[in-house]
Amino acid sequence: MEVSSFSTSFAKLRYPFSETLLTKGENFPAWIKCYASPSSTKNATGSLLCHAEFRTQKWSLLQVSCSRKSDIPVIEAGCMDDIYDALAKHLVPTAAAASSPNFKHIVGLAGPPGAGKSTVASEVAKRVNKLWPQKACSFDSQVDPPEVAIVLPMDGFHLYRHQLDAMEDPKEAHARRGAPWTFDPNLLLQCLKTLKDQGSVYCPSFDHGVGDPVEDDIFVNLQYKIVIVEGNYLLLGDGAWKEVSSMFDEKWFVDVDIEKAMQRVLKRHISTGKAPDVAKWRIDYNDRPNAELIMKSKKNADLVIKSVDELR
Repeated sequence: MEVSSFSTSFAKLRYPFSETLLTKGENFPAWIKCYASPSSTKNATGSLLCHAEFRTQKWSLLQVSCSRKSDIPVIEAGCMDDIYDALAKHLVPTAAAASSPNFKHIVGLAGPPGAGKSTVASEVAKRVNKLWPQKACSFDSQVDPPEVAIVLPMDGFHLYRHQLDAMEDPKEAHARRGAPWTFDPNLLLQCLKTLKDQGSVYCPSFDHGVGDPVEDDIFVNLQYKIVIVEGNYLLLGDGAWKEVSSMFDEKWFVDVDIEKAMQRVLKRHISTGKAPDVAKWRIDYNDRPNAELIMKSKKNADLVIKSVDELR
């Protein structure tokens, strides 16, 4: 597995899953400074590369590299399962250290359509909940400890169809549904503030069959310590979206080649019954412009997750 991190003065490696860096009786810090040395090498672009090796709890060799290119750490691996595992192991200690019953660690997970955000969010949350019993020592062994991680999709914050109907150009509003102005970021912001202040909140979900949000359908209660909010525009840097972004304790971005993402979206559209020509028009008119806008928000992330296709 490889994690890349960058700095102007030295290659600063932020290892986002420090729990895997456990040796006998030792914990490595979350931040590891990798200084340039005679053994450092350069890649094809001339960026300085440093390498470090650690052994995990399974005693398998873990290689880490970093380069002075950007300030944003990048996590990538040969398969997504390794990334899910690493991110989950990073989050579990945060839940375990929670001292207040109202504590919430909120992760904002953004990326373009077709990047795999929903899968990343659900798989990481599932793994956190699976690992949690190992940390929840205070619970009776006969009683399953409560889940501590939950996913909150941004889909529930779509504007209703009747709100689109009331716009100046209803036809355009429906055709562009999924663009940032067809969501209600202020409602999302209100939910996140309530969650931070009170520790619990009711949020809307989205009924794809009906095509509208379902009010108060998701209850994030006190038992949840890790909340992964996933959606396209969570890291945009303007308007109400900027305020939404400020609510996150961590900001993750799923990075993918746009062409690959659009191929995935095309398959998704066709699988839901759209004719191929209609699906292609939808991508060119709506999905691709949205994706190009979203990719610009990658610079606002704390961590970039490289999406990879896997052979099945």
